[in-house]
Amino acid sequence: MLLYKSRKRHKIKKLEPATILFSGFLGLILLGTGLLMIPAATSDRHHLSFIDALFEATSAVCVTGLAVVDTGTTFTLFGQIILLVLIQVGGWGFMTIGILMFIILGKKIGLQQRLILKESLNTFSLQGVIALVRRVVLITLAVEAIGALVLAIRWSQEMSWGKAIYYGIFHSISAFNNAGFGLEPDNLSKWVGDPTVNIVITLLFIIGGTGFFVIADILEKRSIRKFSLHTKIVLVSTILLNVVSTLVIFALEYHNANTLGKLGMGDKWWAAYFQGVVPRTAGFNTLDIGELTLSSKVYMMGLMFIGAAPGSTGGGIKITTFVLILLALWVVLTNKEDINVFQRRIPKSLIYRAFSIATSAMIFVFVIFFLLTITEKGVDMSTLLFETISASGTVGLSANFTGDLSPAGRILITIMMFIGRVGPLTIGFVLAIRSNKQSKIRYAEEKILIG
Repeated sequence: MLLYKSRKRHKIKKLEPATILFSGFLGLILLGTGLLMIPAATSDRHHLSFIDALFEATSAVCVTGLAVVDTGTTFTLFGQIILLVLIQVGGWGFMTIGILMFIILGKKIGLQQRLILKESLNTFSLQGVIALVRRVVLITLAVEAIGALVLAIRWSQEMSWGKAIYYGIFHSISAFNNAGFGLEPDNLSKWVGDPTVNIVITLLFIIGGTGFFVIADILEKRSIRKFSLHTKIVLVSTILLNVVSTLVIFALEYHNANTLGKLGMGDKWWAAYFQGVVPRTAGFNTLDIGELTLSSKVYMMGLMFIGAAPGSTGGGIKITTFVLILLALWVVLTNKEDINVFQRRIPKSLIYRAFSIATSAMIFVFVIFFLLTITEKGVDMSTLLFETISASGTVGLSANFTGDLSPAGRILITIMMFIGRVGPLTIGFVLAIRSNKQSKIRYAEEKILIG
């Protein structure tokens, strides 16, 4: 009996990090919900309803960017600062904030905290996780400060310095953390052809979306040959997808009078570039998403589902997961045994995990999408699916429908955003634990028909 209890306690202890990650994000969301419901957080001094506040807080903590109210006009400076703090904490992860406080206070960081941090940052091992936290904080603050300064200088040309500085800080934090919240009703549409705004905003969310491990690897090794396999895959696939996506959006929207068709050639390329690179990570827009062709929306859905890199401020199933699935498919089609890339062999356990994460994400999307077809009567299926995948990938792009969601629909999208942010981390942690459990019993093998 004593042995049984000991094993049970050991099992609970192993699952504790996943529970803590889940509870931590949920706690942050509830705290943000309460703060956003304070009358001082809204311009009209009337507090938001619980559902709307919960939606906005979840979108901020999960660095999504979907909103049921206009950020710039609905919230006061106090309310907007609450959103910024939630975005920053959500982008870092609550465990990063916790460890940072431990470091500042000089407290000892135990094994349990390191385990949770390892899963939160999605790193390979416990070694160097505390050093990585320091790098995460320093890199974030440095990049956000530079982005805010450049944006403030640019926007000072059309608004007061005080407002320009605030706009720069807000959009820099929102962009680096891949949140997509903007202070203008039409997001960044008025700067559709502005080189400075386009380059700075996209660089911010691309850097944030490559992952802190990749950034640290580049800064440390400074040589392509010395980069880890993970860094090489993330960089190559990110560049390839961004180039292809720019060309695809340009081709699909070129004759659309409501998007690229009304712009000059230079602005066409800037708009195609911006909307081509934004779907995998952030929810900003310089074009009216609702006016895009169906083909462009479908293509964007695929990008949103893929998402950013592991350990980044972006969501989705992650680009490395997508690449591993493609490589596995190629190996099956070519009847090869191993998956080799950049003269390295990928462990089969990672392939199983990649398929598990992608499959679970598709199941979540299907369930929420199905329920939305029940709660949102008469709404086009493509619009509902776009909204669902955007929430799942914590992207934040919307086909001008988020504000029209019913109360039940808002709850469903809130759940989808939470699953999109926490789900992959929790699932990955559980899979990592179970993959180390090797059963001593092996049954007789028997094949079944598939395909």
